[in-house]
Amino acid sequence: MEKIVPKPIRKAVFPVAGLGTRFLPATKAVPKEMLTVVDRPVIQYAADEARAAGIETLIFVTGRNKGVIEDHFDMAFELESTLKQRNKGATLEQLEKELPDAGQAVFTRQQAPLGLGHAVWCARDIVGDDPFAVLLPDMLMTGEPGALKQMVDVYNETGGNIVSLSECDPDEAHKYGIVSKGEEFGTHFEINGMVEKPKPGTAPSNYYINGRYILDGSIMKLLGTQAAGAGGEIQLTDSMLTLMETQKFYGTPFKGEAFDCGSKLGFLEANIALGLRNKELGDDLRGKLAQRLGDRRAKVRVPD
Repeated sequence: MEKIVPKPIRKAVFPVAGLGTRFLPATKAVPKEMLTVVDRPVIQYAADEARAAGIETLIFVTGRNKGVIEDHFDMAFELESTLKQRNKGATLEQLEKELPDAGQAVFTRQQAPLGLGHAVWCARDIVGDDPFAVLLPDMLMTGEPGALKQMVDVYNETGGNIVSLSECDPDEAHKYGIVSKGEEFGTHFEINGMVEKPKPGTAPSNYYINGRYILDGSIMKLLGTQAAGAGGEIQLTDSMLTLMETQKFYGTPFKGEAFDCGSKLGFLEANIALGLRNKELGDDLRGKLAQRLGDRRAKVRVPD
């Protein structure tokens, strides 16, 4: 029997309409997605990850005061002209490399903050009936290959819906959206249930959803009729659970590191981790950190 090849994943949705209240006042006028980790905004990491996985259409679901995100993925004629005049060829080449092709970046609005599920649903006319990816930019993922490419590899083998997962300490499982494991298939396993922030001691596993999804286009119809769930918002997980009744879901543990840049601590950790890996800054940063940690230890009084 000939193997059925699933329809390729060519579109990705980036929900970027959030207010970023946890980073106020920094995000009063600057979108949280434009806060920089080392030398580029958080949203750029997610876009690069998607393009490396074969994504051709980047769909940004924005809100008010998010126009700078659109500007970031556009040409900057004055800047590029200045770089040429100053012979900054390497910098100009890098900007051109990261710029999406004409028509590749698409922007739509989520007029009201009605939840992640509603944000994804706002991209329905662009996604159509195609399977698509969802990337939450708050989660900065580092790995080789990237998180979405790892998922696409599983999708090409299995079809269906794919969720990227990370492991947490079992005692911390009540803080996350946790999946229930089914049959294992080497690099991935079937998911037969999901629970959002389970009560301590009741989690079905210690695998949590880390902000990357590949979903069948039919979920858009479910999201369009989905009643508000937790927090009075339309939850993506609720429609995923409904879709799970008729379609397969698979989880693939992410091989790499995930940084929650939606939290201050995770954002700082990402800057330190990626800064230490940076070829130009790594050695100097390592020295600065060692110096600061050494000064702190020297000031701590050792008891007799």
